[in-house]
Amino acid sequence: MRERRLQDLEDYIHSLGTTSLDELCEHFDVSKNTIRRDISTLLEKGTIQKVYGGVTSISQTLIPFENRDTTNKSDKRAIARRAAQFVEGNELIYIDSGTTTRDIIDYLPRTVKLTILTNSLHVINAAANVENISLLTIGNTYKRDTKSFVGTENMQVLDKYNINKAFMAATGVSIESGLTNSDVLEYEIKKKVAEKAQKMFLLADASKFGRSTLLTYSPLNEVDAIVTSKGFPEEYKEYCEANEISVYFGDEV
Repeated sequence: MRERRLQDLEDYIHSLGTTSLDELCEHFDVSKNTIRRDISTLLEKGTIQKVYGGVTSISQTLIPFENRDTTNKSDKRAIARRAAQFVEGNELIYIDSGTTTRDIIDYLPRTVKLTILTNSLHVINAAANVENISLLTIGNTYKRDTKSFVGTENMQVLDKYNINKAFMAATGVSIESGLTNSDVLEYEIKKKVAEKAQKMFLLADASKFGRSTLLTYSPLNEVDAIVTSKGFPEEYKEYCEANEISVYFGDEV
């Protein structure tokens, strides 16, 4: 239990960059003494350091894909399965890179023709031999941390695609900052896709809400639907109702 909390705590600090002890206590719902003990343990690893009133991340690298993939794995697969139900035949869909979106490919219908645009290595590999799927890729530089292709000499290349639905991931989601991530090159692709898609689905388990990272690629009110897990915060339910954003849960399949 404590080992899981320590990993989540370290990931959270890295995602924010700098945060206060009060914020950590509130987010993890533990006492300040508990947070202080956990911080002392993480300080020994050398990946964070103390600042006045809180802590800051020393490591500026993203959490390795393999480590992120173990967090809330069953919730993420359930979210992917639920999201796949919104895909219809003869559509061009974008599947974002990420540990929540990566499994959609396993649940897509095999009886209708689809075109998939993606920068995810996992999605590319999974779709490569599926006969009913035409595969388009974006990105010219491979990023091992996220198992994705990033960067393009001409971002306007995306303008030629009429994307019916985009299934997007985010490192953090907040009402104030919207959909956020920490990588500049991934941000450029995400932002362009979010602008182009006729309908945007956000796939994010409940732990992603109420947090934000360096870059906002879309305001939250631009999302058409959210597919999430149990524990989805009440204030976000109210926000979605007020902004006509549909909310679906992975366990509703």
